[in-house]
Amino acid sequence: MSRILTVGAAQIASETSGLDVNFAKHHDYVARAASIGVDLLVFPELSLVGHYGAEALLDVVMTRDDPRLLELSRAAGDMKIIVGFVEEARGAQFYNAAAVFQNGRLRYIHRKINLPSYGRLIETKYYAHGRFVDTHTMTEDWVLGLLICADLYNPALAHLAFLHGATLLTAPISSGREAVGDEFDNPLSWATTIQFYAMMYGAPVIMTNRVGREGDLSFWGGSRILDPFGRVLAQGGGDEELITARLDYADIRKARALLPTVRDSNLALVQRETNRLIDRLGVPDVVREEE
Repeated sequence: MSRILTVGAAQIASETSGLDVNFAKHHDYVARAASIGVDLLVFPELSLVGHYGAEALLDVVMTRDDPRLLELSRAAGDMKIIVGFVEEARGAQFYNAAAVFQNGRLRYIHRKINLPSYGRLIETKYYAHGRFVDTHTMTEDWVLGLLICADLYNPALAHLAFLHGATLLTAPISSGREAVGDEFDNPLSWATTIQFYAMMYGAPVIMTNRVGREGDLSFWGGSRILDPFGRVLAQGGGDEELITARLDYADIRKARALLPTVRDSNLALVQRETNRLIDRLGVPDVVREEE
C-alpha cells in the first residue's frame, strides 16, 4: 500500500450564486488535477455558490445527492474531491457544507459548526449550525479531518478531529482581507493558525482559499499545503491556480514520535472539566439531530 498521497488545492474565484458557471469551473479543475495524478483535491468554502451565494438562498441550495454533484464526482473518478455548497437537509434546514465525493458517490460531509457573526460576516442569518466533528477514513494511514473556515478558530473542534484519528487536516476557507476588521490581518492569522495545527498535531494541512472580489470583500488567495512539521510545501498567490504537493505518511510518524500531542491528550480530564463547567454555567444539553 502506498503511503504517499498527492494532494491539490483548487484556488478559484466563484461567481456569486452562479451555479452553472461554478460547476463548469469545477469540472475544469477536476480534469486538470486528475491529469497529473492528484489523489485528493480541495476546493474553497462554498466553492459552488460563492461567498455571498446564500443571499439567493432558495435558488442555490442543493441536497447532498444532487445530480450535478454526483456528475462532478463521476468526472473525478478515483480522485476524491472536497467541494463547498449550501446543503438543504431535512425540515428545510440549510447548512454551509463541505463534502467528500468519489466515483459518483458522497463519501463524507461536514456542516460548518462555528458560524461567524462579526465584522462583515453574517452567516447566522442563513445557516443552521452543524453539530458533529468526525473524520473520513481514506486508507489505513490517511484519515481525513475536515473543518470549514471559522471552525478552525475554535481550537476544541480541531482537537476533536485529531482525537478522532485524523492524520490530515483539510480546511476550505473563504477569507476576505476586510472580513474581520481593518486592524486584523487575515492572511497572517491564517498562516499562523494552520502552521500551529500542523506542528502541534504532527499532521499535514491543506488550506484552500478563494480569490477575486465579491461584494465588499476582496479575497487574497494564499492557499497552501503544509507538511506535519509546519513547513510550506506549496503556496498560492493572489490569482486562480492549482497547487499540489506529495505527502509522505513517514513524516507523520516522525513528527508524532517527536511531539506526541495526540497520545498525551487527557480525555478523562477534559470530559470531567467540561461536565463541571456545564454544571456550573448551566449550559443546555445539545439536542441530537437526525442523521
